[in-house]
Amino acid sequence: MSGSGGGTVHTPRGVLGQPRWFVTLFLTDMWERFSFFGMHAILVLFAVAAPQDGGLGLPRTQALALFGAYVGVVFIAAMPGGWVGDRILGERRSTLVGGVVIATGHYTMLLPSAAAAYAGLALIACGTGLLKPNMLALLGRFFGPGRSAEREATLSVFYVSIQISALAAPLVTGFLGETVDWHLGFGAAGVGMTFGVIQFAWGSRSFGDVGREPGHRATPAEVRRAARATALAVLVVAALVCADVASGAFGLMHVVAAMGLLTMVAPVLCFLGLRRNAALGTADRARVTAFGWVLAATALFWMYVIQASSLLGLFAKRSVDRHLAGFELPASWFQSATPLFMLLIAPVAAWLWTRSGDRVSLPVKMALGLGAAAAGMAVMSGAAVCASDGSLVSPLWLVAVFFLLACGEVVLAPVGLSASADIAPGSFAGRTMGLYWMCSALGAGVGSQLVHLVDVLPQSVYFLVLSAVGAGAAAALLAGRRALTARLTVDAGRPEAAERVTAEAAAGR
Repeated sequence: MSGSGGGTVHTPRGVLGQPRWFVTLFLTDMWERFSFFGMHAILVLFAVAAPQDGGLGLPRTQALALFGAYVGVVFIAAMPGGWVGDRILGERRSTLVGGVVIATGHYTMLLPSAAAAYAGLALIACGTGLLKPNMLALLGRFFGPGRSAEREATLSVFYVSIQISALAAPLVTGFLGETVDWHLGFGAAGVGMTFGVIQFAWGSRSFGDVGREPGHRATPAEVRRAARATALAVLVVAALVCADVASGAFGLMHVVAAMGLLTMVAPVLCFLGLRRNAALGTADRARVTAFGWVLAATALFWMYVIQASSLLGLFAKRSVDRHLAGFELPASWFQSATPLFMLLIAPVAAWLWTRSGDRVSLPVKMALGLGAAAAGMAVMSGAAVCASDGSLVSPLWLVAVFFLLACGEVVLAPVGLSASADIAPGSFAGRTMGLYWMCSALGAGVGSQLVHLVDVLPQSVYFLVLSAVGAGAAAALLAGRRALTARLTVDAGRPEAAERVTAEAAAGR
């Protein structure tokens, strides 16, 4: 097996007959996702909790906006994080450093102060942006051209790590955070990431030369330009914050709003920059243009996912009867429903797509995914109607919503990443992967701003509007499926691009 440095890495077998490098990356991703989904489960609940209860005491809309901006920045950070791995540190060192930064962020959040909480969130976002894209790139380097079948089979096993973490993390961090202390919940996520870092440092010895050095090391001039650009950005942000403070109007929500704006603007600018790149040929440019519709559908879907991880968590806390056999279920436990359903549904979906072959096109699959999410929002609207008089509703309402969202994610997320692999021009595969991630950030950014409507509209109307938007987008994809499919497949068939993109990143999970 060839490594990035042109050497060969031997692949001794580890657990369950898998290569040791696979086991190492599997466990690294599992613990990183434990950290990620553990934060998802309790961050909004922690933010709205009163200070005397260990929380931040934020109003509902501010807590929801903070969550959306945080998730968006995590995805946005993947672009510069990938560049650092590609050009400066190499994927292996970037993955290790990213894990250390994530763990440090969680341990910072053990401290009982608002400043520590915000500093910890910043560290976790930066660390995730450094670790995630480089670990995925590292995984992809173990498969050369012509081995797509083996790659897909291995990645289907790798994907299980994500769902295991997404299932277990809310149960652990949610129980500790809601019933004992919020900071213990964050600390538990940090302990998990620490395990991941230790086993990666130990297991990466089996990687040989794979990922040891940058694939295309930056020249000193490029490093200086990047350093100057970073310094300029820091100075601009510092100047804006100082001006805001001097005016006497500084507030946390100003920073959150700026982050939300960044997560919406940056993906659009990056897409336009790629589309206008002079190195693209006519066919490549046509595919990238058509790919914009795929990215837009992806962003819309992840906007719904953000609602599930934030607003639905608050709904579970305040409006759902969570008593079961004398025990009150933590509200955060509902976040485990989606990965549970995905583990059950994914084999069925894989069987259906294998049987259908090319008869079901990419736009149709994306329309089905958006349609399932829209149906979930319609069900949520019904739950909000039942709870509008202050009564507690059955938890089956939320279970149904999470089931529909899981169906949508199983269908849509792999399709979006598969399109990234097929459409990416040969020398732009990494940037196409980054665009996919950044459109998840776009969905998070839009979601962080939409939640302000919750204080204006009844929740039933809010969810119904979201449902209508998703249904309209699905209908548009179905109506234009033939034209979009034709444009996505112009001069297709470059296997080297597919080898650069890994199927695990579907859904940002």
